[in-house]
Amino acid sequence: MSQNPERILIIKLSALGDIVQSLPVLQAIKDTWPNCKVDWICGEVGKGLLEDHPFLDRVIVYPRAEFGRLARMPIRWPLLLKKLADLRKDLVSVSYDMAIDLQGLLKSGLINFLSEAKVKAGFDRSREFSYIFLNKKVPPYDPDKHAVLRYLDLVRALGASSKEIRFPVHVTEDHFQNAQKLLDRYQINQDNFAILIPGTIWPTKRWLTSSFAELAKLIQKDTDLHSLVVGGAQDNALGREIALLSNGAAKDLTGTTDLKTLSALFKMSRFGVSTDTGPMHLAAACGLRLVALFGPTAPWRTGPFGNGHIVIRKEMACSPCFKRSCSHNSCMKSIGVEEVFDAVKRLF
Repeated sequence: MSQNPERILIIKLSALGDIVQSLPVLQAIKDTWPNCKVDWICGEVGKGLLEDHPFLDRVIVYPRAEFGRLARMPIRWPLLLKKLADLRKDLVSVSYDMAIDLQGLLKSGLINFLSEAKVKAGFDRSREFSYIFLNKKVPPYDPDKHAVLRYLDLVRALGASSKEIRFPVHVTEDHFQNAQKLLDRYQINQDNFAILIPGTIWPTKRWLTSSFAELAKLIQKDTDLHSLVVGGAQDNALGREIALLSNGAAKDLTGTTDLKTLSALFKMSRFGVSTDTGPMHLAAACGLRLVALFGPTAPWRTGPFGNGHIVIRKEMACSPCFKRSCSHNSCMKSIGVEEVFDAVKRLF
């Protein structure tokens, strides 16, 4: 652009991990154009992390589930078109100088088009022909490059950069107080506990609940630390089972925290053990050192970003397969409790 942008729209709609890995883009934009007003359109999950962020002027929620449901029912298409028209009216009213599509899908490309931003930026040859909506195309990315670096490559091509890669996770004193209340419930001191993150959307990414429970026992026996099992309400069954099998070494906190209180817990903890899941990325962004367990996915693409983490992954001919279902799930089942605990001791 010939002049500094005054209004920018970030388009990143998807899951928590993708939102977290996009945060350095927000930092780069504000470092380069500190007076620029930035809006972010995201899915329902992202709102919980991004709302009230000091770097953002607005958080716009894209109702992904609702729009998907309407799109599958032709009889409801008139309502879908009306909602898209309402979204367009909202976006156009802002007069964006630049819209940045970090998603690279048809729906994000359509949002870019609806925004009528002067510069509609994204990667060329992105998925689902989303690049047809762009008037500023950045050369296609290397899929084996880490997602954080790919996103920064995009905004760097637009003129935005930071001296260092930072994740501006916004947590207030209220969230730290909420986290402390949870610790008080179990009589656990700050900086005297470990984090366990067992839940994933993909069944193939999961480590055995019995292995998490045995790990919690070893951590308590060797370090005298309790382990807190965290995750969303959908992870309640996992949390209860791990707590039960661990004979009290693990405490079940699944479903008890919002994303910002969870971020506070991550900042207060000693270390964590996690599968490849959104909260893993949030934990790493908060500075928590992790032992990350990988099987069907590639840590060089989506591993915990930054220094101090340990990734455990078995070199198998079928891994990474990027499959959500598997008949044997050997890549995760073959990760032993003792080797994870040995990695934990290296962090401790």
